[in-house]
Amino acid sequence: MSIRKSLLFTSLFCTALVLVSSFFVFKTLAEDNAAAAIKKSAQLHYQSRETLVGNKEFREQATLGAIGDILIHDWIYNDAKTKTGYDFSPMFSHIKPILVKPDLLLANQETILGGTAIGISSYPMFNSPQEVGNALIHAEVDIVSTANNHSLDKGERGLIASLDYMDKIGLPHVGTSRSKSERDTLKIMNTNGIKVAYLSYTYGTNGIPIPKEKEYLVNLIDKPAMQHDIQRARNEADVVVMSLHWGNEYQLLPTDDQKELAKDLVNEGVDIIFGHHPHVLQPMEWIEAVDGRKALIVYSLGNFLSGQMRDYKDIGGLATVDVTKYINQNGVRVELSNPGFSPTYVSNKHLTGYRIVPLQEAGSFGLQNADAKFKEIQEHMLKNLH
Repeated sequence: MSIRKSLLFTSLFCTALVLVSSFFVFKTLAEDNAAAAIKKSAQLHYQSRETLVGNKEFREQATLGAIGDILIHDWIYNDAKTKTGYDFSPMFSHIKPILVKPDLLLANQETILGGTAIGISSYPMFNSPQEVGNALIHAEVDIVSTANNHSLDKGERGLIASLDYMDKIGLPHVGTSRSKSERDTLKIMNTNGIKVAYLSYTYGTNGIPIPKEKEYLVNLIDKPAMQHDIQRARNEADVVVMSLHWGNEYQLLPTDDQKELAKDLVNEGVDIIFGHHPHVLQPMEWIEAVDGRKALIVYSLGNFLSGQMRDYKDIGGLATVDVTKYINQNGVRVELSNPGFSPTYVSNKHLTGYRIVPLQEAGSFGLQNADAKFKEIQEHMLKNLH
């Protein structure tokens, strides 16, 4: 009896062992097959996506804009004075709906923002309230150019105080620097997947010498240095935008020197030039580079906010251009298109109540023949683009 029980137990044990072993073998095979199926599925998906990308062109687009000189005369900052400081934001309130349209907006900050600590001052040695920077941010300005003939009006101390404040409030700047390292760091901004490099240079600093061994303080127009910067910018960005302080004051057309320099810079790799310094508007035009690129030049954007009046000195505007980035199996291609210009006017009543307004609405702010002036400015700025 015990033998029969022993045989029965042995038989049951062996059967159970076979069943358990079969279960684990089946499970292992099933898992291997599932893993293989998943791997195959992933490979097929990848191959399918690779084929899709190879046959498709992706496109990214952004609008870049720029406004002219922010030139803070005493009439301007006296009008902005409050009981506790300064407030320039109301001066931009009528024009802000236009300024929000570009994805990236550049302004030329003509005067340093050294603040009251080093003495507010007007022409000829400017130093502006720092609240100007806050107003620019509130008006949707994304970056300011600071290389101009007034960069050293208050020496190195004023320049550093201005840049320190811009950093404090988060206003990017290009054209002046506190160190060689800062000067050598490219200013690249990214919008809608498009990387835009900003460069800035000036013809001079009103005869004020740049301290020896501190050439990094202000970027001067110097072709070899500019060529080096442009090449670096082209290697790291999709679009190279340059702000240039150049030309003759109060002259409505660019000089031959401006035109020649523009061609040279475009051939080096610049895509867009926004010009400043003449304090009046100079036309826009296309230039074709030797490599086939089409570059946009705005020779002068005039004054956007200043105390200067009459003879076109109180008319400025917003220049815009669309940038389209194409990506396909052959690489990346960038094109500029649809350049535009929105004229503006700086109004005031007896040197108070300064407001920047659209030129076509300036009749309501005291400008005579505003409609005719609007048509004249549009023709002046855009005629070379046809």
